[in-house]
Amino acid sequence: MEISESVCTFASMTFEQTYLNDNILDALYDMHFEEMTPIQEKCIPQILDGHDVLGVAQTGTGKTAAYLLPILSMLDDGNYPEEAINCVVMAPTRELAQQIDQAMEGFAYYMPHVSSIAVYGGNDGGRFDQELKSLRGGAPVVIATPGRLLSHLKVGNLNLSKTSFFVLDEADRMLDMGFVDDIMQITKLLPQDCQKVMFSATMPSKVRELAVSLLRNPVEVKLKVSRPADKIRQQAYVCYDPQKLGIIDHLFKNGDLQRVIIFCGKKDRVKDINRQLSRLKINCAPMHSDLSQAERDDVMYRFKAGMVDVLVATDIVARGIDIDDIRIVINFDVPHDAEDYVHRIGRTARADRDGQAITFVNDRDIQRFMQIEHFLGKDVVKLPLPEGLGEGPEYKASASSKSSHGRHRGGGSKHGRGGHGRGRKDKGSVERKPKR
Repeated sequence: MEISESVCTFASMTFEQTYLNDNILDALYDMHFEEMTPIQEKCIPQILDGHDVLGVAQTGTGKTAAYLLPILSMLDDGNYPEEAINCVVMAPTRELAQQIDQAMEGFAYYMPHVSSIAVYGGNDGGRFDQELKSLRGGAPVVIATPGRLLSHLKVGNLNLSKTSFFVLDEADRMLDMGFVDDIMQITKLLPQDCQKVMFSATMPSKVRELAVSLLRNPVEVKLKVSRPADKIRQQAYVCYDPQKLGIIDHLFKNGDLQRVIIFCGKKDRVKDINRQLSRLKINCAPMHSDLSQAERDDVMYRFKAGMVDVLVATDIVARGIDIDDIRIVINFDVPHDAEDYVHRIGRTARADRDGQAITFVNDRDIQRFMQIEHFLGKDVVKLPLPEGLGEGPEYKASASSKSSHGRHRGGGSKHGRGGHGRGRKDKGSVERKPKR
């Protein structure tokens, strides 16, 4: 693999300094996009030059535009087969597929011949038939979840033999959700010369292996994982599993429980916690992959509208969902790694608001949480367990660890384009989201 330099600094390059075409630039101007983010500055020229790209970047860094803009620009310039699926973008969840499709609409506003269709499961037959009609009518860009795309492929609803671009977004999440076999089946149907782009927030060994098998001499662009915003007040309870529900009951009895997300690692745990919170008369709703699309849309609508106070969710909402006024994020269990921790608690303290992140650390997760603290460069404040819950486990490294963290018992002390020459002015800031 050819490795590009890690991206660590803010971008100073503007979109007009690339060779994105005029229709893309006009759309970006309308949306007040001017300067590129670091991931965009590094990826867009490489994709325009025809390289396969492996991008490592968190949600919120502008990665969707980093691959959509150059691909749309090239499709709009022409010389691609008519009535073919010219680009496939794979996303792990329906929500992300919908979000990419919405971004695509904004970027392709001045490209009437470059349209997209979002293809995702969890719907009734009517949705599938609607997708089939759109696919047969011609859709240059298909944005899809793996299972749904395979369903259409198996019955002959689309042909990928002339596809020129393939994008795999949030590859780590894809693998965590068990989509590796689906991805391999789909990629076998692509032509040899298909240009591939792969993005992942993290780079564990299994993602690296997938990249090696799918990409041809890719340029790797890596954005350093940023630490959580300073406005997030990070705290933890060191506790045993049976004490966790008692802590939640204590928190919600002593404070405002509106706008809360409780993250759990598994959907079965989400269902169980949601049932237990309901028994405590807490206005909550679950969000996990077993829900139908209509059910998930309804839950998100009610939560955003304030009709639900507490959302109990898997990591399906840790990425790609824009909810700006979350007050508290509770990690019912310790995330797998620092990157997942940052994604989860990054749902709060957005849009110049303050926020709170609370993590429950059981005796088995102490070592993992210490690793997260090492990444953060600080010790997270450990809160005393509420009265009546008893004593928690001792917060110390395992015998095999050489960690220098001190000890802490359940309650008490802290551990703390070559220039278009448009001469445009006053285009606004980089981070504004496209709106139609």
